[in-house]
Amino acid sequence: MASSPRASCGDMHCTFLLHAPTAAGGGWNDDPTAGFEKVELSDSDFVVQSPYNVPESQRFQYRNGVRTFWVYRNDKPFNTATHTNPRSEVMIRGHDYSSGVWQFEGYGYVPSGTSGVSVMQIHNEEGAAHATVLMLHVYDGVLRFYDGAAVEADIYDRWFRLNVVHDVAASTVAVYVDGRRKFGTSVIPSNSYYFKFGVYMQHQDQSSCMESRWTNVTLYTKN
Repeated sequence: MASSPRASCGDMHCTFLLHAPTAAGGGWNDDPTAGFEKVELSDSDFVVQSPYNVPESQRFQYRNGVRTFWVYRNDKPFNTATHTNPRSEVMIRGHDYSSGVWQFEGYGYVPSGTSGVSVMQIHNEEGAAHATVLMLHVYDGVLRFYDGAAVEADIYDRWFRLNVVHDVAASTVAVYVDGRRKFGTSVIPSNSYYFKFGVYMQHQDQSSCMESRWTNVTLYTKN
């Protein structure tokens, strides 16, 4: 996929937008999407949330099919009514769900130096007792379930295929990296859910700047 280099943030240095894989890129293993139905998404379904005091273009770029997100540790929240941490994320709008089995698929890239950040999450409905049932954090090059179990080591500086499967009735989530199941657990149920991805600063081990890149993001479902 052709793309011009673009300097963005890294930890005390610049990184550059690399060529992204195609959706059928080689090197992957099993297909977690087998038996699922693809959900049709439009560009308007991808709603960006970024610091309210700077133009969106200073924290997000969408070029040649690649969405690049970055925030700085001292950035503002995404609006003036919240005290949440800085973020540059996409909320997938119009595809909230409350039943069935749903799956997020995307090809992600986290440049070296990014730490203390969530790069993907399953969010509960607003006002729920628990905000999320799944967050995937990056700490020092390791992808983790929240700040706990390691999902994938050595995540930096490479494109990886991420699949996250949420079985609502069973209240379980499973995470696949490059087609291999790497993690699964039971989760606390909620009334409805939606997917988010990008960068959302967490409460420990944050780098001065946090960045992730995503392409070929797709949702799948089955009853």
